[in-house]
Amino acid sequence: MSQSFSDVDRPALDLDGLSDALCAPLGPYRKLEVVESTGSTNTDLAAWAVADKVGWSDLSILAAEEQTAGRGRLDRQWTAPARSSVIVSILLRPFNRAGNPVPTQSYAWFSLLAAAALAEALGEYAQLKAEVKWPNDVLVSGRKIAGILAQVVNYPDGSPPAVVLGTGLNVTLSRDELPVPTATSVSIEKGRTTDRNILLMSYVRVFAKRYRQFCNVNGDPAAEWNDGSSLLSRMRDVMVTLGQQVRAELPDGKQIIGEAFGLDAYGAVKIRDAEGTEHVVAAGDVVHLRPHEGP
Repeated sequence: MSQSFSDVDRPALDLDGLSDALCAPLGPYRKLEVVESTGSTNTDLAAWAVADKVGWSDLSILAAEEQTAGRGRLDRQWTAPARSSVIVSILLRPFNRAGNPVPTQSYAWFSLLAAAALAEALGEYAQLKAEVKWPNDVLVSGRKIAGILAQVVNYPDGSPPAVVLGTGLNVTLSRDELPVPTATSVSIEKGRTTDRNILLMSYVRVFAKRYRQFCNVNGDPAAEWNDGSSLLSRMRDVMVTLGQQVRAELPDGKQIIGEAFGLDAYGAVKIRDAEGTEHVVAAGDVVHLRPHEGP
């Protein structure tokens, strides 16, 4: 029998509790808003970031109970039943330890940083073994449980660009409610908790910590953090794509088949084909990247 959830099983987010836990003076975030329904939290937050730079500062959050026109990478649609998911966008205005803007070439790493932070939070709080699939998916048991989408917000006055980082985590979706058969949810995987307040809070707390560590080394993925790790080393530990035989499907219909053996300085995946030729594929250059079986 298919599992289903009622409104009682899908309670609303606790705005007051989340704000007390996450926002200043006790937490790392500056602002948190929760809306009942929106087309896209990324679209809304990007517009607000342009309209009010001061009010929407670094580490501001917009969450939604329902998203009706959410989009993933390459404009793929992403929707889910109300209160079944963690739908959250975080506004970033990245600066380093000296208070200077982080180089924009480091911005490509933010979706990977977020995916690794979510995998870490799911492991700690939901007791689920989560992995990152390049460039922006989080997997549990080989199935997609979450997707990340980062977009840059430019300013006509030449101010440093901002980043809006959107995340959609499937929490109480039943198998019948999944958008595609290759997806999953926290409840399907029998996570220790399906409380969206706990899952949202744990994710954004971990993200804020890792984000600050990354910015403090000026967005250098290979630079050592204060705990002795680096973003690059953490990605090697959590990214299931590395070491796999993969097939990169490109927009022009061409394919690259080979071993995904590393990431370059900008977060692009490096693939070595059967002839030993090395290819570098950026997230914007690939339609799909999938495991490849066969000759």
